[in-house]
Amino acid sequence: MRQVLIGLVLTGVLASCGTAPTAAKNEPHPSNITNMNKKEIVGIFLGAVAKQDTSTMREWANADYIQHNPFVPTGLEPFIGLLPVLKEHGTYAENVRMFQDGNFVFMHNIWHNAKPFGADEMVAFDIIRVDENGKVAEHWDAMTVLVKETASGRTQTDGPTTVEDLDHTEANKTLAVALIEDVLMGKNPGKITEYISAEQYDQHNPDIKDGLSGIVEAVQYLAAQNNMFKYTKIHKVLGEGNFVLTVSEGEWSGKKQVFYDLFRMKGGKIVEHWDVIQEIPITGLANDNGMFGGF
Repeated sequence: MRQVLIGLVLTGVLASCGTAPTAAKNEPHPSNITNMNKKEIVGIFLGAVAKQDTSTMREWANADYIQHNPFVPTGLEPFIGLLPVLKEHGTYAENVRMFQDGNFVFMHNIWHNAKPFGADEMVAFDIIRVDENGKVAEHWDAMTVLVKETASGRTQTDGPTTVEDLDHTEANKTLAVALIEDVLMGKNPGKITEYISAEQYDQHNPDIKDGLSGIVEAVQYLAAQNNMFKYTKIHKVLGEGNFVLTVSEGEWSGKKQVFYDLFRMKGGKIVEHWDVIQEIPITGLANDNGMFGGF
C-alpha cells in the first residue's frame, strides 16, 4: 500500500496544493491551444487534479497517459480511480520551480504531510510531456526525503527560481552533459574546474558542502568508504535558459539508481546544484514502462 501511495501522489504532482495552478471558472477548451505554452497546459491539468475535477482531467490528458512512476499503473483512468486517496491523507505539494523545454515541462517540488510514503516532507522532480495536440501525455519523476540539517546549511530547494539567458539554453545543456561525462562518468575528472565555478558553487545536496572543496571532500569520503556513486548513462537533458535538468542512470550503495540533477549556470560555468537520487525498484512494479522509458 505504501508503494501505491508513493506513486499515486507523485502522479498527481501539485495535487491538493495551495500554490498549485488552479483551473479558472471559464477553462479554455483543448481545441483552443494555439497561443498556450506547455506550462499553461500542465497548469490546467494539475489544477484539475488538485480540485479532483475529473472531467477537466479527461479533457486535457490522454486516456493512454503513459506513466513511468514504477508503482502506478499506466493510463489516466487508473489514476483517476485513486484520487480519493490524495484527499484522505491530506498530502499536498509546493511547487518551487517550473521550466519548459519543447514539449516537456519539468518541475521541482516539496511534498508536505507525506507520512504515507515514509517521511513528513519529501523533495521531488517531475517531468510531464505534452503532445502535439496539447494533451498531457507522459510523466516521469523521482523523490527523496527532505533533510532539515544539511552540510552546506542550504535547503534542498532554496535558491534562485527566475529563468535568465534564454539564448544560452543549448550551450548550458552542453555544459551539463560535459560535466557528467568528464567528471561523474570519469572520462576526464581533471576538467572539473572548466565546468564548475571556483568563485561560487552553491550546493543543495544535503551531504555535500558548498564550493569545489565540498565536492572534493565528499568524493574523498565516499572513496574511503568504497561507496562512490557511479553514473553510467545520461537519459535526458532538459533546459530553459540558465537552468538545466539531467536524468541519469547509475549505481550507488550497490544498487541501481536514478539521478536527477538540476544545475544553474552563470557566465559559462555551473554555480548551483540541486538533486534527487532514488533507487530503481525491481519488484512490486505496476507498469513495465521503466523510469527512463520514452526518453
